[in-house]
Amino acid sequence: SNNSWMHNYQRLVKGKDRAQLLMNPDDMAAREIADGDKVSLSSRVGTVETVVAASPDMTPGVVCLPHGFGHRRPGVKLSIASQLDGVSLNDLTDDQAGDPISGNAELSGVPVEVRLAG
Repeated sequence: SNNSWMHNYQRLVKGKDRAQLLMNPDDMAAREIADGDKVSLSSRVGTVETVVAASPDMTPGVVCLPHGFGHRRPGVKLSIASQLDGVSLNDLTDDQAGDPISGNAELSGVPVEVRLAG
């Protein structure tokens, strides 16, 4: 999964699901979350629900929500991408967070809370 515009080409979206929250297995165990569970991911500005995938490559305390998903919104005219599962990282990005030195928006490193959905 390279970028959101590539999600509208069938040949590039086939195969395993890539729209999963990647999380360290130890962090999952501490929260009684199992691989494949639906979780709630919340930041200061929003909450989304997605499926979690255990990844020993993730640093403890860090999660990864692949970008470029969340095309199931009214008005989206991407016929293939709008059929894909996945949520948008933009729904969690804090509009008030920014780098004080450069003035750039913070598009990653967003503080979140992960818990079982439901």
